[in-house]
Amino acid sequence: MSVRVFIDGEAGTTGLQIRERLAGRRDIEILSIAPERRKELAARAELLNSADVAILCLPDAAALESVSLIKNDSTRVIDASSAHRVNPDWAYGFPEMTKDQAEIISNARFVSNPGCYPQGVIATVRPLLEAGLIPSTHALTVNAVSGYTGGGRQMIEKYEASDKPSSYWPYGLQFGHKHLPEMQLYADLAHAPLFQPAVGNYAQGMMTFVPLQLGQLRNAPKGKDLHAVLDDHFSSIAGDVEVAGFESVNAIEDLSPEIFNGTNKMQLHVFANDDRHQALLVAIYDNLGKGASGAAVQNLNIMMGLNESIDLAVA
Repeated sequence: MSVRVFIDGEAGTTGLQIRERLAGRRDIEILSIAPERRKELAARAELLNSADVAILCLPDAAALESVSLIKNDSTRVIDASSAHRVNPDWAYGFPEMTKDQAEIISNARFVSNPGCYPQGVIATVRPLLEAGLIPSTHALTVNAVSGYTGGGRQMIEKYEASDKPSSYWPYGLQFGHKHLPEMQLYADLAHAPLFQPAVGNYAQGMMTFVPLQLGQLRNAPKGKDLHAVLDDHFSSIAGDVEVAGFESVNAIEDLSPEIFNGTNKMQLHVFANDDRHQALLVAIYDNLGKGASGAAVQNLNIMMGLNESIDLAVA
């Protein structure tokens, strides 16, 4: 039997890409709502309660409303909003985060899809903390650049309507970005990092950067130590995160935020200058792939006991 999936918010950027990834799958039946009824609570409630899995691609308030409309004890939910990301009753949908996270997701009824920016930070930082190379109290800075689709509907409209859109536009300069609680919690940090996001003049693709002043530590790890921990962690976990070889990090021409667009792949790099006790952790992925719709489909596959890697890329 096919899995019945209702995408609440299917007309938005993330919802459309989820539909594209699921198109043609015989193991999935998409339940759709008529466009003129998308704001009708009764119509949404009917489909939410008829689905095996509901994927919420909505603003936070609307996502909370959708969950409240589910009256049965069987519909499972993947929420792509930030409404439930630090809720302890929801599983965090980053399967490669720990060795048992995919199992936690598979057994969960409620899964919160990760935010785009936090995943790269969590992937590069958490394994180092767990290995004891960096203390949880270490002050961290995070810089990141995303395609303009990462900034939401208003930013998309601004860039696509402009004759001369900005090639690089930093934002969130009051340092209170809504992804910070999630970033701190799942990276296992004692303090929120200083986070400075930006968007570029391209639709999708993302890079996160975490610079490390290792000289501040009593026993400063070397670049190869950082790389070895990340490589050991992700090579032992099935999924879509890979660590680039340490000897290949000088291939700067390969570092582009758009190289994994349309896929669910994330690639990690470690740059280091051991003499200066400095390092840079880099993650590259598609903000609409691993950062949104690809991750949702990966979580759907895991929750329903399907092949985790089925149709994670855009056709």
